Amino acid sequence: MSTIPRLVKAPISIEYSIADEELHGREYHTLSEADDDAIGQWLKLAKAKGDTSESDPIALKLLVDLHRKVDALERLIKDEKPIRIGLSNSAKIESIGFGFFRLENNDLDAGIKYYGRITMPTYPEREIGVFFIAQDSSLAKIVKIHDRDEKEWASYITARERVMIRELKGNI
Repeated sequence: MSTIPRLVKAPISIEYSIADEELHGREYHTLSEADDDAIGQWLKLAKAKGDTSESDPIALKLLVDLHRKVDALERLIKDEKPIRIGLSNSAKIESIGFGFFRLENNDLDAGIKYYGRITMPTYPEREIGVFFIAQDSSLAKIVKIHDRDEKEWASYITARERVMIRELKGNI
């Protein structure tokens, strides 16, 4: 039985450093709460009360996303940037799998725990925080990721697999 996980090509980036649970843990939790802005809180409360039962969920999501984009533009105009911890390394991720990823470079030290921010090319684009342990110089095993981020990661893997299958069918 193979111990190498099944990975698919994925053009995404990561910034990472050796993990400091206290320092990086705080940012990790902040990244997970990024959707818990004022409009996100309002939407959760409205859904809990049942006030959105007669609303079109797609239109509601688009309206909330539009509100977030206006907020982002306002922050851009005011030159407000989210506070992020400086991470010492950045790399391109070559391939991803369920609970694993492989870097293009070989800068990892096996057995060391790292913290990283991965920029997900999804809509809306956002960063996810992960803690991972290097299995070798390029292969990493994700050991801590938020539930919502894990679902998005799995969806992205599935999308990449579909792209790969379509490319293979075109080459046959």
